[in-house]
Amino acid sequence: MAFTDTFIRRPVLSAAASLMLLLLGLQAAGELKVREYPKLETGIISVRTLYRGASARTVLGFVTTPLQRYLAKADGIDYLSSTTRPGSSTIELHLRLGEDTRSVLSDVIAKINEARYELPQEIEDPIVSNEAPGDALMYIAFFSDELSIPQVNDYLARSVQPILTTLEGVGEAELLGNKNFAMRVWLHPEKMVAHNVTAEDVRDALRRDNYISTSGTTEGVWVLTSVEANTALSEPSEFSQIVVRQEGDRRVILSDVAELELSGQNIEFSSFSSGRPTVFIAVKPSPGANPLAVAERVHAVIPELQRQMPADLEAFVDFDASTYINEALDGVMLTMIEAAVIVIFIIYLFLGSLRVVFIPLVAIPLSLIGGLFFMYGMGFSINLLTLLAMVIAIGLVVDDAIVVVENVHRHIEEGATPYDAALRGARQVALPVVAMTLTLVAVYAPIGFLGGLTGALFTEFALTLGGAVLVSGFVALTLSPMMCAYLLRERESQTRFSDWLDRRFHSLRESYRGALALSLANQGAVLLFSAAILLSLPILFGLSGEELAPKEDSGGITVIATAPQYANLDYIDHFLDQIVDIWKKVPEVAHSWQVSSKRFVMGGLSLVHWNDRERSQAEIMQELQPQFNRISGLEVFTFADPRLPGAESGLPVNFVIASNENYQQVDAVAEAVMQKARESGLFLFVSKTLKFTRPETIVNIDRAKAARLGISMQSIGDTLSIMLGEAEVNRFTMEGRSYKVIPQASPDFRLTEKELENFYVRTTSGNLVPLATLVSLEQKVEPNSLTQYQQLHSTNIQGMMMPPNSLGVGLEFLEKTLNEVAPVGYRAGFEGEGRRFIQERSSFAFLFALSLTVIFLVLAAQFNSFRDPLVVLIAVPMSIFGAVATLALGAATLNIYTQIGLLTLIGLISKHGILIVDFANHQVAKGMDRREAVLEAASLRLRPILMTTAATVLGVVPLLVASGAGANSRFSIGLMIAAGMLVGTLFTLFVVPTFYLLGAPQASAHPASPPDLSSEFGALSSAPPT
Repeated sequence: MAFTDTFIRRPVLSAAASLMLLLLGLQAAGELKVREYPKLETGIISVRTLYRGASARTVLGFVTTPLQRYLAKADGIDYLSSTTRPGSSTIELHLRLGEDTRSVLSDVIAKINEARYELPQEIEDPIVSNEAPGDALMYIAFFSDELSIPQVNDYLARSVQPILTTLEGVGEAELLGNKNFAMRVWLHPEKMVAHNVTAEDVRDALRRDNYISTSGTTEGVWVLTSVEANTALSEPSEFSQIVVRQEGDRRVILSDVAELELSGQNIEFSSFSSGRPTVFIAVKPSPGANPLAVAERVHAVIPELQRQMPADLEAFVDFDASTYINEALDGVMLTMIEAAVIVIFIIYLFLGSLRVVFIPLVAIPLSLIGGLFFMYGMGFSINLLTLLAMVIAIGLVVDDAIVVVENVHRHIEEGATPYDAALRGARQVALPVVAMTLTLVAVYAPIGFLGGLTGALFTEFALTLGGAVLVSGFVALTLSPMMCAYLLRERESQTRFSDWLDRRFHSLRESYRGALALSLANQGAVLLFSAAILLSLPILFGLSGEELAPKEDSGGITVIATAPQYANLDYIDHFLDQIVDIWKKVPEVAHSWQVSSKRFVMGGLSLVHWNDRERSQAEIMQELQPQFNRISGLEVFTFADPRLPGAESGLPVNFVIASNENYQQVDAVAEAVMQKARESGLFLFVSKTLKFTRPETIVNIDRAKAARLGISMQSIGDTLSIMLGEAEVNRFTMEGRSYKVIPQASPDFRLTEKELENFYVRTTSGNLVPLATLVSLEQKVEPNSLTQYQQLHSTNIQGMMMPPNSLGVGLEFLEKTLNEVAPVGYRAGFEGEGRRFIQERSSFAFLFALSLTVIFLVLAAQFNSFRDPLVVLIAVPMSIFGAVATLALGAATLNIYTQIGLLTLIGLISKHGILIVDFANHQVAKGMDRREAVLEAASLRLRPILMTTAATVLGVVPLLVASGAGANSRFSIGLMIAAGMLVGTLFTLFVVPTFYLLGAPQASAHPASPPDLSSEFGALSSAPPT
């Protein structure tokens, strides 16, 4: 007795097995977590070191270089990059995908400790932070009409930031702008000279009289008492009374030579939310955290925080990336419902009976819900990719049920009772159903072993789809035959519509049989046509644009503006007004925010809901960018952040030129590459990060003269550092928190480099001499920053592609141009989205070949032949041709979504070949001529082939017409499946039979299916149901 017979004869067993699947799936559904994408281990470890007062080249040589030498030895690092500026070094360690960030972080800290003895003693301890790549998940704006910005900042640091930081999944709640309170000691050089006071005198007095002591305890017979000496200061009035210098009875106090102000630590920073002065808290999730859960927790705590805040202080979520995520998830859920309705309607149109439709209809929820149990067992989550797998699965899970139902339906048309037809029909298609199910599952098996972003992201997609298909195969062989036996009606009971459909399909089958016979009579033409298709594939792939992932409408636009290195905040604010005036005229902007500091502006435009605007994000950006280009004082860029996890924010084109040559030579090569890039017309704009725009004053000291006067180099250096730098001398406490004490020359005495000559130092005789008598000034122009890539001097060429050019075209052009213009010793590198693109593009060919190989071996085992699988798989290039032709025409790009769509086509189109080859082998085994066998097989399998194709193609139509969040990604994969199946099916119906006739086995071959049990049909008819 065949496997399927058991479930037909024992309907309760069949129903119980299916209900068990349903219950397990529903239970799993309540346990699955909801995320945007599968959990992905990735991150960037940042090492920031301050060496206040040091030039950029000094910091590079004494801090950045030795640190990088040690950090490069840490495990799990993909690449190193660094940025060195005057007084600071920032090294970023970009981790490989899948690396345990905590383990790497421990290794990094150990390497820093090893390098510490090589670093200058004057540096501040390196600060190590671990964060997920990309921008913050949320920006929360806080503003008040009564409180000053430092007061708001202080309140947030005390009362709000600690609460947000302790929320589960929050990696950092960063107060932007460093607007903490600080005791600013504004020094007046003229008053200092008049009172015979130097900058060193002020520093020493502050250290001496603002002193935090630890006095100890007194110990009596029974009592211990702690002793605290009141040596520290906390109020500006107290600081103003510090004695700076005393000569006899004459005392000079700090207020005689300086103004004291309790103000913000960073005065070169401003931030606004829709025009209102604001303090922002950027909420960043910890690596691996669920952004949806983090955003939900933050939103839940904000009302409680608002109730506790001062009445005039307001909180507003200015940006929330989870809005896009939720919108995208809702869009996929709606698409799933639409796909299910379409598939059900298609099945009805083909079979014309609600009873017949009900059988594959039941397979949809059973397969999808059963797939949820599979997801739970594998530790997956409900995310955009697993939901996308469910959408595609709707058109696939009915395929097996359709094959069973159609075959049973055909036997009923021939006069068999439903019970007999179910027994016989299920037996005939059991092994083809198994083969089709295993084939589709085998397509995705290699993804589980693939590394990189594709493997990390699409393993859940692939295995979810494979799990649903496995469940559908089980349902098709257990529940569907049983339902056919007890729900379908005999031939004379068919409806008029069903009879009409049967006649139409019979006529279509005969027409197809005639066309196929003509095709088989002209095998040479078919072979020539097939060869032309194969040869055209490399050309079509070459004409297709390439990128990492489709550009999505995220509902927001990021604006970045950079200024010359000589610019200050006043300069920035002057041109910022022009930027704001431009984006205020965009009607789709709901609200905006911006933060600005010296030489840099970052802003964001939150657009109205997708349903409330006609223009897309890309169209708005295309309108804004030309207007921003006309602002002469700033370089302004607009871009949308990549939506893929692990992708770093920033411009999509991020090409690195690296060399051991000096920065002037690197800059010259970069300029030559940029010039050709501008002339190419491929780029909307390009810019380089290395710019020789930072004016630098070199203070040349007459050492001999200084020595004669007894003035040390340290004294001169400390004087300049105190007057011009922002180094803290010590700290003071206020209401339980400590703040910096920062002496510095008043802004009026730092207007030009000539002011340096008016600073004074003390000789050994006690007299003051101006620096002008000891130094000469030399002007130089230095790079804005010194960047390195993999420990080589580097610069980045960044930009955006001119539509319709793709990222792949741009990166190839830049790399080719660098090889043409650069001398020996230069190397190309990639960062950000471009790096991920380069890493992933090479893996597709391997993955495609591996999937074909796995399917070939599965089919070989099923057919017990190495020839039949070749016949089945000949349909694959035909299907790929149809899909890639749409890419070559510019309908989409070759990206990780279209690649997965192409991979899916291998399994989908192979189903058709399996149906034809299996039945043809069955007929040949009975002694039929090969030509007649394949004609019979193809014509009889025409209806299920057309049904499964229609269900698959029309099932993905909602993906093709989707709009809003995440629509472009869904469109990409849907286009591949729809175009590939339409063209592939048409070719399969003629090409596969032709190749079968050329290479199929003779009658002695072993069929994949059992022989036709016609002689037993009578016995089956008389067997009562049990």
